[in-house]
Amino acid sequence: MKSYRDLQVYNEAYQLSKEVHFLSMKMPKSEMFELGSQIRRSAQSVRANIVEGYGRRRYKQDFVKFLTQSYASCLETISHSEMLNELYPKLGFDGIIPKYETLGAKLFKFISYVEISWKTPTPTHNR
Repeated sequence: MKSYRDLQVYNEAYQLSKEVHFLSMKMPKSEMFELGSQIRRSAQSVRANIVEGYGRRRYKQDFVKFLTQSYASCLETISHSEMLNELYPKLGFDGIIPKYETLGAKLFKFISYVEISWKTPTPTHNR
């Protein structure tokens, strides 16, 4: 794996964040900077935390911490989507919810994989 771009969870989070962005731009102007801004930020946070964690992958616990934050942002995005779906059912946020639930399950499995199987370089000590 040469880059975070090789991670399936990153690619899915990236595509979903774009989808959320475009959907949120269809919201009424009064909501675009309130709940619209929140859902855009939480969707971006899912993607961004995967990237930041990957950048710290040498330290397994840091990687797990950022992946866990990504998972939490995924849940936050689901919550915002549920609210937006109730407030504005014609916008299509109901289609986002199962996609984020699937991504959340994949993130959860990836976190478990990293905790159990991720290999970090063995530190060398110079004396």
